Amino acid sequence: MKAADSSPTFLRRIRFEHLFVLIFIIALVLRFLFLDLKLFHHDEAIHAWFSFKLLMEGTYIYDPVYHGPLLYYTTAGMFAFLGDSDLVGRIVPALLGSLIVLLVWPIYRLGYLGKRGALIAALFLAISPNMVYFSRFLRNDIFIAFFSLLFVVAILYYFEYGKRRYMLVAALAAGLGCCSKENMPIILVIFGVFILAAVVLKWVHLKKGWWMDFILGIAIIGAVGSLFYSSFGMHPEVLWTGAFDAIEHWVAMSDQQRLGGPPYFYIILMMLYEVPILLFAFVGTVQAFICAVLFRKRRQKESDLFRSVATTGEDNAILDGMELSADGDTGEVVKNCNMPLLSELIEAVTFESLSEFEYESGFESELIFESDDEPTEAKDLEAASPDENLSVNVASDSSDHAPSRLSNFIARAVGLCSGGDRPDCDRQLGFVLFCIWWMGASLVTYAVIGEKVPWLIVHQLLPMIFVAAFFMSRKKAVIALVLSVFLVVMMMHVVFTPADINEPIVQVQNSEELRELFRLIDGGNKTAVTSEGVWPLPWYYRGERSEKLAYLSSAGDNPGLFTDGRYDVVVSHNPDGFSELPGYVKMDVIRQSYWFSIYENRQRIPAYYFFRDGKMGSVNWNIFVRPEMTQAADMPVNGTA
Repeated sequence: MKAADSSPTFLRRIRFEHLFVLIFIIALVLRFLFLDLKLFHHDEAIHAWFSFKLLMEGTYIYDPVYHGPLLYYTTAGMFAFLGDSDLVGRIVPALLGSLIVLLVWPIYRLGYLGKRGALIAALFLAISPNMVYFSRFLRNDIFIAFFSLLFVVAILYYFEYGKRRYMLVAALAAGLGCCSKENMPIILVIFGVFILAAVVLKWVHLKKGWWMDFILGIAIIGAVGSLFYSSFGMHPEVLWTGAFDAIEHWVAMSDQQRLGGPPYFYIILMMLYEVPILLFAFVGTVQAFICAVLFRKRRQKESDLFRSVATTGEDNAILDGMELSADGDTGEVVKNCNMPLLSELIEAVTFESLSEFEYESGFESELIFESDDEPTEAKDLEAASPDENLSVNVASDSSDHAPSRLSNFIARAVGLCSGGDRPDCDRQLGFVLFCIWWMGASLVTYAVIGEKVPWLIVHQLLPMIFVAAFFMSRKKAVIALVLSVFLVVMMMHVVFTPADINEPIVQVQNSEELRELFRLIDGGNKTAVTSEGVWPLPWYYRGERSEKLAYLSSAGDNPGLFTDGRYDVVVSHNPDGFSELPGYVKMDVIRQSYWFSIYENRQRIPAYYFFRDGKMGSVNWNIFVRPEMTQAADMPVNGTA
């Protein structure tokens, strides 16, 4: 009996804060655990090598092919303090990917997310396969995701408190985002369009003197961008040419479609890895639009009632009960944000009968578990007045049948527009409408851009997660937790499999088979690389170790160059390179890099979805070694790999 009684007490002591901290710790572990498990991706190796060169030589000039300068300066700084390695190179992306989860907290504190919604959003961010994978990835996109969300948080705080410091934080986030990658201006345009519409429609109100804050913000963005893009003053010419070069490069890549795909490319990726988030985002979108329609209809009725009372001079008690502003402006947030009457609901939807509507607490203001110092949902309902928490039961004169599923769904969606006397009862609806706009505009933008690469999914997935967390009732939260098992399984597969994986999430990933080549190179004195594609070798053999390699792409069709035996190992492209080399022993063909091949799997898509097997596309290398080197494969792996 004692044990049975202690369990509820334990659950009551679990607070929202405890669960949030636990989710953040999970995010940290998933991003930092075995951070160097996989070899650097092709792009990662290039980014790390340029950062190492910046550290060693102090030289950097912006090239839109390799995106913004912030990644190189931060990575070079990490190399300076902690040494140059795969693990150190990925620390900043892993940290930013973790902090994205933490940014859910201030959004919740402002009232734009309920407790369940905040926990589910944080959980999805923490365990999403794409969010985790690209948080352990030395590319610019996780930088953009972090600065985008930081900008949103700072702007929300600015609208809430009107403090200049929040505008300056937003400007700093925008400036650093623009220094990370060229798609940040696109994101800022998406944000700007919604903010402008919100101001015009009087959804938000700017404080007096806002224009000065705006000018200061623009100045900070310009100063940060000028500092980094000019290489701290070493290349001022980039300030005039960089933007044009970036636009020209992006347009060329989009037209060329070097890595093309259909407009629904990213939806396919989400169906492979993010099914629960995709489903919940669809449901959240439907619920948000239903709620928005009903919310607007109720506000219109309140406005009509105000005008009617003002005209007829009827009992002022009606106005007092509604708690409208003195001037009757229903566009402002009203204190009493009760759900609409049943008659309004029937007028707003297309079904014929709604026999029962049961109120559920709106905007998730209740605790996850009961605690001693905060009231539970039940206590809130008991303390509320009958007008603040309605339970409407209507007996139909024409039929006795139970309400349809659609009517129940609509009725529960209407519950979002209730909140008793909470002044922020419509904030979550406004926030999710912004996220829906952000998500939709991002989906359209990246569908139109011809270059289809998996890491761009991060910019579409981020707002989608917040849409998925909307209207998080208890039942919906339980379903989200159950379906999160899918996210965990897929995340563990793509992140912690210590071998090549046949997944579209990888794109020209360097193969783990290269570790065998590293053993051979380390065991010899000199290695010749005759292939045109050489990455990631310049990264793994950098500095003094670069002397072990000779890049001889011009010798790819001249086997006579190696008759003197000066090279212990020769690397040649397969099948275009040497098929045999006199005086050398040919080792097994290895993959240099690989990718998921839709052409090899298009006839077995259902089987692939469940088994994730099949043939991969790859770039292969022939490896030739001197006869005395045939035992070198038993040597320890390159310590920097």
